[in-house]
Amino acid sequence: MMASRSSSLRRQQCPSRRDSRRGAISTIIAILIPVILGAVGIAIDAGNMYLTHTRLQAAVDAGALAGSLELPYDPDLSKGIVQQAVVDMINLNMKTAEVESVTPGTEVRSVNVTAKVEVNLLILGFLGISDTVVKAQASAGFNKIEVVFVVDNSGSMKGTPINMVKEASIELTELLIPDGATPDTKVGLVPFKGKVRIGANVDGQPAGCRNADGSVNTGIHEDFMDDYWALSYYYRRYVTLDTCSDLPEAMPLSTNKASIISGINSQTATGATSGTVIPEGIKWGRHILTEEAPYVEGGDKEEYRKIMIILTDGDTEDGECGGPYRASYRPNNYWTNAYFGMGLDTAHCDDGGVLNRDMLAEAQITKDEGIEIFAIRFGSSDNTDISLMKQIASSKPGTDDHYFDAPSVYDIPDIFKQIGKQLGWRLLN
Repeated sequence: MMASRSSSLRRQQCPSRRDSRRGAISTIIAILIPVILGAVGIAIDAGNMYLTHTRLQAAVDAGALAGSLELPYDPDLSKGIVQQAVVDMINLNMKTAEVESVTPGTEVRSVNVTAKVEVNLLILGFLGISDTVVKAQASAGFNKIEVVFVVDNSGSMKGTPINMVKEASIELTELLIPDGATPDTKVGLVPFKGKVRIGANVDGQPAGCRNADGSVNTGIHEDFMDDYWALSYYYRRYVTLDTCSDLPEAMPLSTNKASIISGINSQTATGATSGTVIPEGIKWGRHILTEEAPYVEGGDKEEYRKIMIILTDGDTEDGECGGPYRASYRPNNYWTNAYFGMGLDTAHCDDGGVLNRDMLAEAQITKDEGIEIFAIRFGSSDNTDISLMKQIASSKPGTDDHYFDAPSVYDIPDIFKQIGKQLGWRLLN
């Protein structure tokens, strides 16, 4: 009887214990559900804030870049052009964003942009947090750039054309290296005619002009001097053996704005001419931009964007081409150029000739070195010369975005500003 009663008591107690455990579990679940929902809510809202900030940062980056493109037209942000470009681009990418500030850069010519956007927090609102603000900032402008101006200084450029080129070059230099700033930007210069003039301590040779083979140019090559003396006095008096002294020296890359502007202003496109040999300008512009000798001021091409801006009337000229600059007697001043000067008398400017072939070859070598070429053709030229200038430019496939036509001298300043817009496409942070 006692055993049976004990067994009965145990059977009666078991359901009570089970009920107790079930109640405890229910209580725990009741406590955990808000915690779990809160954690899920935090995760959802945190993810929402992260995604919103990512979108905002992308919009602000785009806005800073768009603003930097307008710096050539609004360098101190006083005209509202940069501001409007920033606002328009951010609104295009994120309409709910609010632009807080658009200010000039300090260390470099740049635009700094900050913006914000409110994020509605649905779950965390139960905890008293209904919304919050995320912000983003970006700067874009001109930095880590090396630019070389390769400028035709032949007689066809004298007067207003060369003056407009100097003005435009100085304005672009001011944009790249503003007063009171220390941007990581360098500028160089290669004035050219039928050859290029190199300073002392550059390539191990005396200062002076160079032939196409790198030798020192001494005027008319000794092999042609008999022809020179065979000319009548009437013609010989028009031949200037020194066509180098009036050509400014090529200037290596520098951050010294005063010396850069001084070099730019030294160009006059006057003095005795030796023609227009574009491949020599391109070659020496490349030498200045690369790290290797004869010039060593160039930075690592993986770090610097390297730019060559070539401006010429679009024609190679050696006195054999016809037109207003043709010489009717031989030899003449053109025989002091970089090809005749080394004893070569078969390099002429005819279509498909040596000078044009070498121009294309030098441009290709330059582009293979990672250097972008902007080509500006000033004045009027035939279709062949226009085509050659387009070929040497580093335009994107299917475009002519690195080629510019300047039929009038008054087109030159705006073209340099357009080039400046392309150079500004760089985030700085």
